[in-house]
Amino acid sequence: VQLQASGGGLVQAGGSLSLSCAFSGGTFTSYAMAWFRQAPNKAREFVSDCNWSGHTTHYADSVKGRFTIVRDNAKNMVYLQMDSLKPEDTAVYYCAAGNFSAYGYWGQGTQVTVSS
Repeated sequence: VQLQASGGGLVQAGGSLSLSCAFSGGTFTSYAMAWFRQAPNKAREFVSDCNWSGHTTHYADSVKGRFTIVRDNAKNMVYLQMDSLKPEDTAVYYCAAGNFSAYGYWGQGTQVTVSS
């Protein structure tokens, strides 16, 4: 399984960004998909995930109501729509594939920087 995240960038506080993750090398619908992030000098933290159909989703409290995870099984893609961004959302964002208990496959990460 290979994962390629993209879509990061620099945005002002209050703005929006959409991250994309392309999945290849396996059966996409066999996996739950997730987004994690890691800020400088901090541990990696869970952001959001969804089950194989996208109908079951989870969000960290810090992003609930602002971020939306969506998957397109026809395109083997998962997206993270990020709205009302805050400086504390600044981090490298990683997509991952696995199940709700553990994620064993990871992409390379994409940098998101939110300026105040």
